[in-house]
Amino acid sequence: MERVFVLETGTYIRKSGPNLALVRDGKTVEEVALDGLRALTLVGYPTLTAAVLRELVSKRIETVILNPKGRFEARLVLDEHKHVERRRNQYAVLSDPERAGACARAIVRGKLETQARFLGKRATATANAALAASAARIRALQRSLDGAGADLDLIRGMEGHASNVYFQSFPGLVTNMDFEFNGRSRRPPLDPLNALLSFTYTLVTSEVTNAIQRVGLDPYLGSLHATAYGRPSLACDLVEEWRVLLVDRLVLGLVNRRAIKKDDFIFRQAPKGGYADEAEMRDKRPVEMGPGLRRTFLQAYEAWMNRQAHHPATGKNHTHRGLILEQARLFLAFVMGEAEAYTPYPWPGVR
Repeated sequence: MERVFVLETGTYIRKSGPNLALVRDGKTVEEVALDGLRALTLVGYPTLTAAVLRELVSKRIETVILNPKGRFEARLVLDEHKHVERRRNQYAVLSDPERAGACARAIVRGKLETQARFLGKRATATANAALAASAARIRALQRSLDGAGADLDLIRGMEGHASNVYFQSFPGLVTNMDFEFNGRSRRPPLDPLNALLSFTYTLVTSEVTNAIQRVGLDPYLGSLHATAYGRPSLACDLVEEWRVLLVDRLVLGLVNRRAIKKDDFIFRQAPKGGYADEAEMRDKRPVEMGPGLRRTFLQAYEAWMNRQAHHPATGKNHTHRGLILEQARLFLAFVMGEAEAYTPYPWPGVR
């Protein structure tokens, strides 16, 4: 297996010859071959031995830690000193206000393109005039982007406005009447759809971060997202073009096909007067995926990320995960001066 998710809290991971042994309640429940393993995602604080850590580092296995609620906690970061020239170019390009502004506009233009196309496609398929009108409003915002120049606050404001239009239309994309969507909610998600979206955005952002590191760039300096302590701003930038394509389509497809049921979630009553602090919010969030759903969903996610699609820039088909890496390479070409501008993935075949 190339990618493994360890979901059960209390799992102890030790080395067993050429394999990783997953131990629970004193018994080995699964062995995973280290040969061929490329990514390990740990959910819910399992325990690792020092020998396992050495193997993960020496074999350069991407390792991500999510908390029991599915939020990103940490990543095993490997030494990338050999790419210093690439990062030097990245810092120079993204520190230039004009070039950073042009880059941010390109990223937002790409995001708005996917939002408008998706709404327009569903509007045509379902004869939904409201979706068509929202697609037109986002198109209008997209056309006005060039007028923002290098004003990052204005560019961010237009991106936020388009997202409001998009998520106001989101209920029109849900055909499974067991699920409701009353606006985008994040901290914490207030309903099952928002919980699925947040969890999947976290997974795809982790994929983008890994791709950025593989090409030798710094995931913490971007253009659209301002620099902030601990925020992978470039990953936040480059995930924008994948939100609709990889996240929303997957989540809506599973829900609308009734592959996911409302009973698969755990619901809690929110405390009166709100949450006391961040820790209480995490522990008592009103809705989260049940353990069975999490495993089923991750299987669907892996199948989706391994689905093939064409990339016009390479002229080849790639997995969805491979497309993310190709886009990171295009961003590298931009910061190295080998391409005049960065172009988000154009979603060929959909108009």
